[in-house]
Amino acid sequence: MALISQLFGDEIFDPFLSLINKCPVLNTPIDWKETPEAHVFIADLPGLNKEEVKVEFDDGRVLQISGERNVEKDDKNDKWHRVERCRGKFLRRFRLPENAKIDEVKASMENGVLTVSVPKQEGKKPERKVIQIEEN
Repeated sequence: MALISQLFGDEIFDPFLSLINKCPVLNTPIDWKETPEAHVFIADLPGLNKEEVKVEFDDGRVLQISGERNVEKDDKNDKWHRVERCRGKFLRRFRLPENAKIDEVKASMENGVLTVSVPKQEGKKPERKVIQIEEN
């Protein structure tokens, strides 16, 4: 414990708290799955509502999910003992494949879980062309 005090001062060092402070809402882990019909993005955004989240396309086929968890208003008489919940902005970008129908994207949010569905276009199936072999 003496070494920890030397490195971090007299304040109590909590290794678990240092992991939490990596702030999951700021890093915003997002799942991306592809179904036969669409690309589906699922993001856990606890404590945020749809007004605090933005879904948009940038540079053609780049899906951008961003938002902000605002700091609560402080009363001058309040005394904080711990602040562990993350606050601040987040931004994630995903380059979508050519088959994404950007003009038909749907997004919904329920219980702090954002789901973005990007339908897929039917890809061109390769044509089969028979080449005649000539005799010399």
